[in-house]
Amino acid sequence: MVKKRKGASSEKLSEVIVKGMQEKKGVDIVVMDLRKVKNAVADFFIVCSGNSDKQIDAIADSIDEEVSKTLKENPWHIEGKNNKEWMLLDYIDVVAHVFKKDRREFYALERLWGDADITEIED
Repeated sequence: MVKKRKGASSEKLSEVIVKGMQEKKGVDIVVMDLRKVKNAVADFFIVCSGNSDKQIDAIADSIDEEVSKTLKENPWHIEGKNNKEWMLLDYIDVVAHVFKKDRREFYALERLWGDADITEIED
């Protein structure tokens, strides 16, 4: 069974997540549109980097607050709160990834999902 969220469109949710990342100075923000990618696990991946444990935490909290305030939605699942190298907020159709810079290069999601339409957001 495919899990679908109820609420705002995945495009609107993506915009709000980007705003949450920008609020706490997330850098190298990329929106990956996976809707045309076969077997994709979500409609969008949104990726950004932070420079410290504290900033990564702040970005994730900001995303959660923006989405909750604007769209009245909560993440279905959150991962990485303890290790602070890669935090993931899963809203089912849209997944936000907040990386520490070196971890982002290591996991290279942009290359892994190379078939996605990728939009880079200006800092």
